[in-house]
Amino acid sequence: MKLLYKISKVRLLATFIGLLAITSCKDDLPGPRDTSSNATVLNSIKIVNAGANGTTVLQGVVNEDEKTVSFPRIEPETDFSKLKFEAAVSGGAKLEQEVYPVTFEEGQTEKVIVVKVMNSPRFREYLVKLRLKVPVFGADFEKGTTYDFTSNPLGNPIYDAFTGALTRGSGFDGQHVLVVRREAPHLLKVDDLKAGVINKIMLNMTGVSQGTFITNMGAQVNGHTYVVNLSGNTAASPLKIYHWTNPSAAPDVIANINVGTITNAGVRHGDNFSASLDDQGNGFFFFGDNAGTKILRFDVANYTAVTNPTVFNIPVAGAGSWTSYNRIGNTAEYLFTGHDAPVALVSDGGTASFTMSRTIIPVRGSDARIVNFNSERYLIVTTAARTGSEATNFMVYDITKGATVKDALTNLNNLPTATPVFNYSLMGPVNTSPASQTGFYVKKDGQGKDETLVLYSGASDAGFVFFEFGKKVASDI
Repeated sequence: MKLLYKISKVRLLATFIGLLAITSCKDDLPGPRDTSSNATVLNSIKIVNAGANGTTVLQGVVNEDEKTVSFPRIEPETDFSKLKFEAAVSGGAKLEQEVYPVTFEEGQTEKVIVVKVMNSPRFREYLVKLRLKVPVFGADFEKGTTYDFTSNPLGNPIYDAFTGALTRGSGFDGQHVLVVRREAPHLLKVDDLKAGVINKIMLNMTGVSQGTFITNMGAQVNGHTYVVNLSGNTAASPLKIYHWTNPSAAPDVIANINVGTITNAGVRHGDNFSASLDDQGNGFFFFGDNAGTKILRFDVANYTAVTNPTVFNIPVAGAGSWTSYNRIGNTAEYLFTGHDAPVALVSDGGTASFTMSRTIIPVRGSDARIVNFNSERYLIVTTAARTGSEATNFMVYDITKGATVKDALTNLNNLPTATPVFNYSLMGPVNTSPASQTGFYVKKDGQGKDETLVLYSGASDAGFVFFEFGKKVASDI
C-alpha cells in the first residue's frame, strides 16, 4: 500500500529542531518544569491592548514543550507599535519587556516574535505567533497529503519506471500521471495511486517508430496524451508527435516532420516538450533544441491540428537541453526556463519582458509554472540535480503581491532572500540528463469555487510525487 503522511507532521519535526536551536540553557529542553530559584517558565500570557480602542484582552495558549505561544486572531486596527503583554511567570522572573513594537509588512497577515522570560542569569525564549483577523486566501501548505513515489524515504520506494535514465518525461492533468518510459509509456490513474494501487495503463504503440528514441517526452493535457520521440533532424529520424484519448487505441500521428528542412531550427529535438494549450486545445507546442540555442514552435488547434513551424532564438542564453515554455493561464504571457537558466517572462515569440536573477531562486529550477488558487498566485519549479551540489526539490513561492505577473516576479526578485512557502525533496541523484517536470490541477466545489490544489513534480531518476492542499480557513486554533 502507498504510504500516506501528513505534511504537517514533517513540518512539526523541522519546527521542533529549529526551536531547540534558538532556545538556551537547560531550561529550554522539553522536560519537567524547573522549580529552582532561577526558573524561567511562562505559565500564561495575554495581550491587554488589542482592538481599535486598545481595550480588547486576548489570552495566549502556551506550548511549553515547543516553547511557542499562539493567540486568537487580532483586529488589524490594533496599535501594533505598542503591543502590550501581561504574563504569569516563575517566581522572581519577568518578561524582558512588556511592550513590543510589531510591524506587519504590506500583504503580511502573520508574524512571529520572540518573547524572553528573564531570571538572571538564566532566560528562556518563546516564539509568539501573531495573526491578523482578516479574510484568508490561498492554499494551506501547513496541512496537506503527500503521495510519494520518489527516492525520498518518507514515501514508497521510487516508482520503478523512473530508473536507469529511461524515463525523461512525465505529465499530469489531475486525473492521470503520464510516464514516458522509453518504448513503454503508460498512464497511472490518480485515484488508483491515492488508494495505493499501481495499475499501469499501457499506451497502444501501434505505428510508433523512428527517432533516436521512439518515445522520450510527453504531456498530459485535459485528458489528451501526447508523446514525442527524440528526433535526429533527418528524414530517417523525423520529429513525431503522437496523440491518444483512448490509451488502448492506436495513436494519431499528428506531426511527422523532417526538422532538417526547417531553416535554422537547431539540432536534435525531443529532449524537452512544452504543450501550452487552453481548454479548447488551442495554443502552441514548443521544443528547445538540444544545443539550447533555438526554439521550434508549432501552432495547435483543437488538440490535434499541428501547423506553422516557427523558429526563434532562445529567450535566455545558456538554458541547456531541458527547457520549458509554459503559458500563464489563458494570457499571452509565458514562463521560460531551463536547467541552467533563470526564470523569464516571455512572449510566444521569444521576447523577454523580465528575467529573474540567477540566484534569487535556484537557477536549476525547471519547468516553471504559475498557479492561481483561491485568490493567491504561486510560482512552482522542480530543480534539476545536474551536479553534486544540488538535489531534486519541488518548490512553491508565493507571488501574490503585484498587480501583474511581471510585478509579482519583480517583487520576488527584489527580496533579500526568497523563501518558498512549500519545499519538498525528491532526493534525486546527480543526473547528467536532469529532465524535470511540474504540474497542477485545481478541484472546484459545487459552486465552481476553488476547493483543492493538487501539485505534481517528477524528475528523471528521482521519481514522481503529488500533493493535495485544501484552501486556507480562518481559525483561532
